[in-house]
Amino acid sequence: MSQDTYTPPNVWTWDQENGGQFANVNRPVAGATHDKTLKVGQHPIQLYSLATPNGVKATVMLEELLEAGITAADYDAWLVNIMEGDQFGSDFVAMNPNSKIPVIVDHSVTPPQRVFESGAILHYLAEKFDAFIPKEPAAKTTCMSWLFWQMGSAPLLGGGFGHFYAYAPEKYQYPIDRYTMEVKRQLDVLDQHLAENTYMAGNEYSIADIAIWPWYGCLVLGELYEASEFLQVDSYTHVKRWAEHIAARPAVQRGRKVNRTWGAANEQLPERHSADDFNQS
Repeated sequence: MSQDTYTPPNVWTWDQENGGQFANVNRPVAGATHDKTLKVGQHPIQLYSLATPNGVKATVMLEELLEAGITAADYDAWLVNIMEGDQFGSDFVAMNPNSKIPVIVDHSVTPPQRVFESGAILHYLAEKFDAFIPKEPAAKTTCMSWLFWQMGSAPLLGGGFGHFYAYAPEKYQYPIDRYTMEVKRQLDVLDQHLAENTYMAGNEYSIADIAIWPWYGCLVLGELYEASEFLQVDSYTHVKRWAEHIAARPAVQRGRKVNRTWGAANEQLPERHSADDFNQS
């Protein structure tokens, strides 16, 4: 391994240009950078998001609730373009001081309830509508364990492996090796678990599956970071079986289109305000 050695300075200072693909929006301080009023549609639930893996969790969950006949889960989905800094608008920061998508606002309660962090959104909606979370105590505990596993593990896949493999302005062996090893370990954890379980919480599809699939399911399906060959994802046969099974669900196919602005035209639905919007995408 040969690369320049970096000696950290005594005091770190921000080099705004040294951030790779996301240098224009990454910064070491929080808070709003501009005033921006967010729109509110006609449905009880308002979603402000983008179809990144974390955003897809929320849209798949909402579409699964609608598929299950829970009409009270109807929603408006508004695009938040994180590459243009929409997440630093005043209204968005008021809903999520961490300036990350997705965010929902539930207008069916008074005062309206904001929910940020994708795992919290899944849990909130599951509890609110009594759906996609097991009722049997052991299975429910397993579901929550895997939900929190995803929240702790995916940053190593996205901010770790994904950044250094796909987005960093320069590629260095050490961080790529380090995060590749960890991602392969995580895939093996999933593969061994799914060898004995249909879904993450056993035989019941749940918010654990909805949380994990947009990251690890899409990874083994070849839809994340163009790293399939590099990671040898076909060797994780049980994860791939699970990922393909979930990808075939109609609600998942709809949900992954919402707030999407890239790829094939028929896979994009920048905003969603009714079920009819899918017929026009």
